[in-house]
Amino acid sequence: MDSKDTQEFDAIVVGAGIAGMYFVYRLRKLGFTVRAFEAGTGVGGTWYWNRYPGARFDSESYSYGYSWSQEILDEWEWTEHFSPQTETLRYLNLVADKFDLRKDIEFNARVSSAVYDSNDRSWCVETESGSCAKASFLLHGTGCLSAPFVPEFKGLDSFKGKTWHTSDWPREPVDLSDKRVGVIGTGATGVQMITEIAKNVGDLTVFQRTANYNKPLRNSLITEEEQRDFKARQSEIFEKCKQSFGGFIYQFDERSTFDVSSEERQEFYEELWKGKGFAFWLSGFNDVLTNEAANEEVSEFIRKKIQERVDDPEVAEMLTPRDHPFGTKRPPMESGYYEAFNQSNVHLVDLKSTPIECFTEKGIKTSSSAYEFDVVIFATGFDGVTGALNRIDIRGEGGSSLKDKWDELPTAYLGMCAVGFPNMFITGGPHNTSSFCNIPRCLEQNVEWITDCMSWMREHGYTRLEAKQAAEDSWAEHALESADKTLLTNIDSWFMGSNIPGKKRVFLNYVGGAPYHRQVCDEVAQNGYDTFDLD
Repeated sequence: MDSKDTQEFDAIVVGAGIAGMYFVYRLRKLGFTVRAFEAGTGVGGTWYWNRYPGARFDSESYSYGYSWSQEILDEWEWTEHFSPQTETLRYLNLVADKFDLRKDIEFNARVSSAVYDSNDRSWCVETESGSCAKASFLLHGTGCLSAPFVPEFKGLDSFKGKTWHTSDWPREPVDLSDKRVGVIGTGATGVQMITEIAKNVGDLTVFQRTANYNKPLRNSLITEEEQRDFKARQSEIFEKCKQSFGGFIYQFDERSTFDVSSEERQEFYEELWKGKGFAFWLSGFNDVLTNEAANEEVSEFIRKKIQERVDDPEVAEMLTPRDHPFGTKRPPMESGYYEAFNQSNVHLVDLKSTPIECFTEKGIKTSSSAYEFDVVIFATGFDGVTGALNRIDIRGEGGSSLKDKWDELPTAYLGMCAVGFPNMFITGGPHNTSSFCNIPRCLEQNVEWITDCMSWMREHGYTRLEAKQAAEDSWAEHALESADKTLLTNIDSWFMGSNIPGKKRVFLNYVGGAPYHRQVCDEVAQNGYDTFDLD
């Protein structure tokens, strides 16, 4: 790195999404110089990249936005209970405009490497476009679901039609009204997109890897009366999120499933089913994610709901999940998904019974049939939690590789700090609440704790901070023990990293609850960060 061309800052931020933007704002307020590097051409992170038809929140809009600016809270009004991508991106651009955040962000700058220099206790960062920068602190806001994954399909390069991953949806208008379209994947993204494109498509074939417990979103426009109510209760709503298990407006019911009569349980399920968003998942009985028998009753309730909506019994059975308990994968929210399969031009292929053998020039060949397409869309998910950072060559003390460390065991103290990587902080890292959360609520806590720590170091004359090995080990043990008490670790999902070939199968998120995570973080700060080595 040529020192003449290297800019120097107090902190470098990777990413200009929800966390990255807040980092820039907060560091400025605390008197730090900062430069953020963003691979895209604009702010927004998830909401910049994911422009596929149907993309929207699955948490209530009024619980999702930033809570730290009363000015923004007073000015902005969400138009729908679950905001579409276009509105969310407008919101984030408003925030960037209001606080002039772009002047400290370099766009079209995908970070390729970050190397720690122990001699002057700084991080040297390079981008693919050739930018170089140096800073005492390296802060990652890359997101837990931002590294798109496409399986290595045999013959993919031979296909003559168009292909793209949902997170790389073309910026120019796409007309599928006369196209033969194939979609691979039926997770949360696939469910949203399939529902939308089925409304105006020539012919659509959906390749399903796993049937999911899709819950009606029940979205609607926010009325003037509701708008006034949300404005009046902003503080109350955010406080409710703060005290809840996952940062949502929901709390699990205090009762266990079989403490209640069978008749009462069914009435309870029916009432929850009428609710919006994640109410059915996160307001249910408190043992739904820990008791197999309790979960099976809920799972069967949803299976019946699914089959009531699909005309063809064979298709209905294919769409009915039977290989995992409800809630052990993040339940997709839908608005007419099942009815799409009642259309004569929408077809379903079960990849478990007829797997894809290869792509051909004209389309896709499974073990039983050949299909011809003009367009194939990959709704095949992401390399979760660690994926985005593993795609950057990050070298810590002594040249140690973060990717190598995480290949052995992906963990970070409090989900934010990795041993061997001094002065480096991660939002949404392994065993962090924000990867199993109403994300902005937990990201705000991450950013505030990290920047408070940096400010404390400056005030006390410290220039180097690194988590102690014992602290990282203890947090990993706690995080994994918490997960093992649930049904989540029994099945394969991105929560376990098992959607990526060769990735170590281990629980990547944190399910000890956002309040407990915040409590531990606050105690660490109050104790002078004694679980860290400080110089």
